[in-house]
Amino acid sequence: MATGYAELLRVRHAARLLAGTLLGRLPNATAPLAIVLFVRAEGGSYTLAGVLSAVYGLSNAVGQPLLGRAVDLWGQPRVMLPAALLSGLGMAVLALAGVESLPVACAAAAVAGLFTPPLEGGLRALWPSVLKHPDRVHAAYALDAVAQEVMFTLGPLAVTVLVALWSEAAALLVINALGVLGALSVVVSPPSRRWRSEPREAHWLGALRSGGLVALLGSFFFVGLALGTIAVAAVAYADGHGDELISSYLLSALGAGALVGGLAYGARTWAGEPETRLRALVAALAAGYLPLALTPGPVAMTVLAGAAGLFLAPALACAFVVVDRHAPSGTVTEAFSWLVTSFGVGAAAGTAVVGPVIEWGGAPAGFLVAGAGGLAALLVLLATRRALAAPAPPPPAAPSPDAVVRVEGDRNGGAGAGFKNGHQA
Repeated sequence: MATGYAELLRVRHAARLLAGTLLGRLPNATAPLAIVLFVRAEGGSYTLAGVLSAVYGLSNAVGQPLLGRAVDLWGQPRVMLPAALLSGLGMAVLALAGVESLPVACAAAAVAGLFTPPLEGGLRALWPSVLKHPDRVHAAYALDAVAQEVMFTLGPLAVTVLVALWSEAAALLVINALGVLGALSVVVSPPSRRWRSEPREAHWLGALRSGGLVALLGSFFFVGLALGTIAVAAVAYADGHGDELISSYLLSALGAGALVGGLAYGARTWAGEPETRLRALVAALAAGYLPLALTPGPVAMTVLAGAAGLFLAPALACAFVVVDRHAPSGTVTEAFSWLVTSFGVGAAAGTAVVGPVIEWGGAPAGFLVAGAGGLAALLVLLATRRALAAPAPPPPAAPSPDAVVRVEGDRNGGAGAGFKNGHQA
């Protein structure tokens, strides 16, 4: 397994693009915690911290698909670097101006969220041109999902270290400066500068005119809802056992399970249609969430959390393949950005919904909501089976003289077949 991933990362530009994207997404991964710590250090209430975090999150949800569409139209460097600079500027204004002026603080958080560059979707759009082969692309999607789990685990740790060494304001500034550097590393790379989207049909719905993509987004809204619910329910479970560290154990076990599952999933080649495989993975995901409602002792609960996480990264990696297959031509970055938005909005909805449920029924009821979210995600996939049928291959186009020349060049040792939305064209 390790050898396979090492070979993938040895492909020219692959390691740089993955590392730059993860670094560039660090502000997004740490924003909720960093904003809360900063507001509390400035003397603000938890209510104000929640408001600013919500403003950032909602703005981010709006901005990702819009910026993704802009990337498909104008390329990565023209959109991502200015967006990263504006997002970093928004957080800098918040860090330097503080929270005395609520309109300024809200505007700064909104700018930071709205202009967060769509690096996640951009990386998945780049993989086909960098890795050249669908099997490698699928393995990269799995590695991407695993790296995401690592980032969301280590990112908050980096914030706490920066707060301990300097201050909450310095943590905001440093994290966002690193984010700009990460985005810069990606957009100045040759693959990013060369990448161009496929020709697209002008349509106001953009990627959302694909019924299969809309079905997938509906399903992963509920996957996000389940995860947002688990995060809050874990805290309630820890409070019930009188040890707040237990919530960290549960969430770490969930992330470790996703890490193991994602690495194992990406280490092999899978036969059959990914749409069918996705239904099986989401069913396994739902089956893993439901036992959490039993809320046994902390040791057994930690084991259950690890088992519940096993199918998260594989489901995400498979979803990336399905997005790639169903995104209309010329909308691949936007389509991936919609998946990010759907997942994030679902997680926010989960954290909002589960609070009253826990007040009523305690931690078991909270975890039951997570299981219900997993089941709802599966039901969406089952109900939209027709929309998510494997897309028909496009009809072959008559070769142009240039294409004939390229084919002859390939026969004589030239470049291999091209890709369209992550698949060989």
